[in-house]
Amino acid sequence: MSSSTDKFSATMRDGLANLARRLRFAMEEGSIWLDEQRMILIHTAALGALRKELVDTLGMERARGLFTRMGFHSGMRDAELAKKLRPGQSDFGLLEIGPCLHTIEGVVRVTPVKVDIDIAAGIYDGEFLWEDSFEGDVHRQLFGIVDAPACWMQIGYATGYTSALMGRTILYREVECIACGHDHCRIVGKPLEEWEDGAEALALYQPDPVIETILQLQSEVEHLRALQRSPDKPVDLVGCSAEFRAAWGLLQRAAGSNVTVLLLGETGVGKERFAQALHGVSARADKPFVAVNCAAIPDELIEAELFGVEKGAFTGAHQSRPGRFERAHGGTLFLDELGELSAQAQSKLLRVLQEGEVERVGGTQPRRVDVRLVAATNVDLAEAVRQGTFRKDLYYRLNVYPVTIPPLRERLDDIRLLVERFVARYGARHGKKIVGITDRALAELRRYDWPGNVRELENVIERGVILACNGGQISADHLFLPTSAPPAMDTAPRLGAGGTLPELREAAVHGLLDHMAEQQLALGDVETVLMEAAMQRASGNMSQAARLLGITRPQLAYRWKTRGVRSTGES
Repeated sequence: MSSSTDKFSATMRDGLANLARRLRFAMEEGSIWLDEQRMILIHTAALGALRKELVDTLGMERARGLFTRMGFHSGMRDAELAKKLRPGQSDFGLLEIGPCLHTIEGVVRVTPVKVDIDIAAGIYDGEFLWEDSFEGDVHRQLFGIVDAPACWMQIGYATGYTSALMGRTILYREVECIACGHDHCRIVGKPLEEWEDGAEALALYQPDPVIETILQLQSEVEHLRALQRSPDKPVDLVGCSAEFRAAWGLLQRAAGSNVTVLLLGETGVGKERFAQALHGVSARADKPFVAVNCAAIPDELIEAELFGVEKGAFTGAHQSRPGRFERAHGGTLFLDELGELSAQAQSKLLRVLQEGEVERVGGTQPRRVDVRLVAATNVDLAEAVRQGTFRKDLYYRLNVYPVTIPPLRERLDDIRLLVERFVARYGARHGKKIVGITDRALAELRRYDWPGNVRELENVIERGVILACNGGQISADHLFLPTSAPPAMDTAPRLGAGGTLPELREAAVHGLLDHMAEQQLALGDVETVLMEAAMQRASGNMSQAARLLGITRPQLAYRWKTRGVRSTGES
């Protein structure tokens, strides 16, 4: 870092302290003042909603121009404020007020990389690092990873502020942006004539009549809405992150064929959702989609479930019935937890895949089946082959088109969209109107490691919906997220010495009691919800669900049966 940059950094530190002293919250009059300029606090979500609406209405480029001009005029006003606050101040002292204002206002944290300024001589060359840019973060949440920088208002501000200060047009460009997948944002500013395409860039700063734009683009907007209703992304799938789009892109390319697809990934990532989505965009969409959790069916029954059974084949087989392969004829069969199949079931499955025929248990006649197989597992099948617990020939038959579904910790940009979906779903289920989630709660969700992935997030949000007040938001106090990842098989809270749950916050407990009183819920109703959530997280495995709840399996089985909880394929 050069000496001039060091000097600028030092003046910025002093400037932040001076500006902070000029910031005044006049709560009695409902005003916030920075010197003599009135300021406001506004939710970043509101700005995000405005951006989304303008992009949908005007298109990306016109919305970009509108936000850039907003920032430009704001920057020019702040430059006038800087001249008033520091008359006779050095060039560095005047320049640093702009980045300081951005920092104090919560827009972005600015770090100088290179600064060379001489207002009298008209010399300017600046490079700055932007960290925690609210605008880049909001844009990424709305549209995922994009190809072009998205800090439009901030780049307009920098251009307006420096141009007003210098008395000549200083144009900034964003050369790195978190909306493009970079770790931070970086801007470079220099006089207009030093940019090769500077005149073209000035078009962003020219007024563009909004009404005329709306009329011109009305037909295009309708076309965009029609595209949003297209089957390219089924409504059951939620995500905008690069990792999500990569996985879904691979599945889309497989949709037009009958290739066997092997979905890989950790427990709870949503493999069945992806399998249903693949079925929904394939030519088999109007035929059955049949799902089987191989781990939830006892070994002695798995063959009968998959391949069917003839009357009298074994004790209890009082009538013939088709298996899952026959029921999925013409459609898609989804085999979850495939690595749990017995050696005998693996052998029969291989024959079905090779011959396209099934033989019912106790039967002698082969039956033709036309089934598209989608298999899923969180087991390392290659390692299982090496250990001799999984057939090598079946592994090669299944591993034709593997697709890895990323864990939630690698697709944090999808959390907001998933939360919105779950809030709507469980708000309707529990008869509550929840208006969303607080920024702090969302930040907590993004910081958590999510060992249980999307399924765990779904359970957390359902609990939050139950605890939140009707008409309110889910707050961080409603989440009960542990400070570190819980053990894989035992996440039940433990009682303290006094029989209390020390990690349950008082406000959340009273919120639950208020909700129970408001909805006239009995304790048994809440217990039923918790049992259903535990069984869902455990993929129907009652022993694992009991461990999650901190009770024994017989205790859970008794409560499950006596309360008549709906079946989830428990085992």
